[in-house]
Amino acid sequence: MATSVSGVGSITSTGLGSGLNVNDILDRLMAVEQRPLQLLKTAGTALDTKLSNVARLQANFAALRDKANALTAPTLWSGTTATSADTTAVKVSTGTNAVAGSYAVNVSRLAVGQTVSSTAQPTSASTLGEGTLTIALGAWDAGEPAAGFTPKAGSSAVTIAIGAGETSLAAVRDKINSAGAGVTASLVTDASGTRLSLRSQATGSENAFRISVAETSPDGDDATGLSALGYDASAAASPMARTMRAANAELTVNGIALSAASNTLTDVVDGLTLNLVKPTGGDVDVSVATDTPSVKTAITEFVSAFNTLAGFIRTQTAFNADSKTGGALQGDQGTLSLQNQLRAVLNQGSSASSAWSRLSEIGLVLKGDGTLETNAAKLDNALGNLGELKKLMSGDGGTTAGMGFVRRFKNLADAALGSTGVFESRNAGLRASVDRNTKSQDAMEQRLEKTRLRLQAQYSALDTRMASLNNLSSYMTQQITRMNNGNN
Repeated sequence: MATSVSGVGSITSTGLGSGLNVNDILDRLMAVEQRPLQLLKTAGTALDTKLSNVARLQANFAALRDKANALTAPTLWSGTTATSADTTAVKVSTGTNAVAGSYAVNVSRLAVGQTVSSTAQPTSASTLGEGTLTIALGAWDAGEPAAGFTPKAGSSAVTIAIGAGETSLAAVRDKINSAGAGVTASLVTDASGTRLSLRSQATGSENAFRISVAETSPDGDDATGLSALGYDASAAASPMARTMRAANAELTVNGIALSAASNTLTDVVDGLTLNLVKPTGGDVDVSVATDTPSVKTAITEFVSAFNTLAGFIRTQTAFNADSKTGGALQGDQGTLSLQNQLRAVLNQGSSASSAWSRLSEIGLVLKGDGTLETNAAKLDNALGNLGELKKLMSGDGGTTAGMGFVRRFKNLADAALGSTGVFESRNAGLRASVDRNTKSQDAMEQRLEKTRLRLQAQYSALDTRMASLNNLSSYMTQQITRMNNGNN
């Protein structure tokens, strides 16, 4: 800031005329003024840290709730696993209704669909003529030729029009495949030429098919033109030849003879699905057992989630005597309340099971640091009594004492994470504090800016005044000196 003194020139920097270090004085004064702002910034940083840690605490609670939900799901405790002694012949899986047991499965024949093939044509572009193909699904009666044809229940014959420009083998194949008639058409080429092959899309004797042909311009010869694609197993001769007869799967389960249109059987044994891959040549043992490994995994994952949560709370509420610093949530009443509630769940016995009343009895022992330690031998022994273990973990009694331990944790987490829970109110309170702190910092910075401008103006005026006085003093000294010299 430049200041001007009449008769003595211009001062170009505050303090140069007076000898005062005005900028240093301002910096020191503002450092004092800024102490409340620094306190606000420190408090703001602490609030941000606390808000972040509350969010992490909330995430850990959510993880605990997820694992609790898995352990209280009825499907977990009723789950089963199935094994087959020969998965190359019989594969097996279970559903919700499966019960433990063993079965002997003997597959004598797989279910297959019908396949027919036309006589060879020179190429796939060879034309047959215009007309219609009518394809009907159904079962052929016994005999050769067949005694008759029984249409499939619930299925209607599909008529396919073959018009001009659609008479080549390739075009007929495409028309059949797009008609949704229950068959799949393909072209097979060998040294003799190209044949049109049709196969049932679904296996089983009821999914055989008959093909009726009506030519637009009949030539009287069933072996030529579009008529060459007809098939009727009840006729003495048919233009298309059957290369595979539709048939059901034939098998026995525990000695009981069964027949099925599909190689995937879902209704033979409740909750059990058999996938037949090939004939067995003998009995294949299939076993269904309770899925205890999944229960054990769910318990292990729950313990891990609990320990993560308990460890986080312990770290964030602890005081480090060496560094004389506390965790971000030390003294936070909401966090301490949740910690006490977690411990209360473990400390109160449960009457849900008649076999056990404490988690320690099944191998889940509370350690001094608040985490759970697993005794594998005890847990494996408890898994042998799945009914009582389910009660101890997920029993839903009318009172807290009658509830399973994991059910209690689930209820605690649901309440804490709900719209009226501790996390919602705690986060709202912290966000409000952060907002107030930010506004206070903004207001303080504006006040400090005004203070600096005011002080700068005051010291600039003082600097100008002192510079003027210094120049006046110098001028008077010069005049006195001249007067003294003149008198001499």
